Amino acid sequence: MITLPPDYRPSEDEEFMNPLQVEYFRQKLLKWRADLLKEADETLASLSEGGIHEADITDRASVETDRALELRTRDRARKLISKINQALLRVENGSYGFCEETGEPIGLKRLEARPIATLSIEAQERHERMEKIHRDD
Repeated sequence: MITLPPDYRPSEDEEFMNPLQVEYFRQKLLKWRADLLKEADETLASLSEGGIHEADITDRASVETDRALELRTRDRARKLISKINQALLRVENGSYGFCEETGEPIGLKRLEARPIATLSIEAQERHERMEKIHRDD
């Protein structure tokens, strides 16, 4: 088990995906997943508190809208948790941080901004261009 210094931040000066960097991103992913699961539990508790008790129809509609928005947000979070789990599997098998398409390093800045990234910026841009071309057909 690797212990990270409290102020550790991955640096371009280090070897890419050295044990410290891998542990840094593993912990980042685990914390993100834990935060999402905690929010989901809070939503579940809130929704299970019972029905809508507002007498005014406008208030009732507002509460319904808020609940629908919360459920959509939770659905997005569920999908994100799945992507986080996939990233954690890549950490375990040693492929985390490398582009699924080219095998090249994804880059620390991209991983810092989007720890679940599976493509380098170049590969992602190519993918998006191809999507746009096929979508326009």
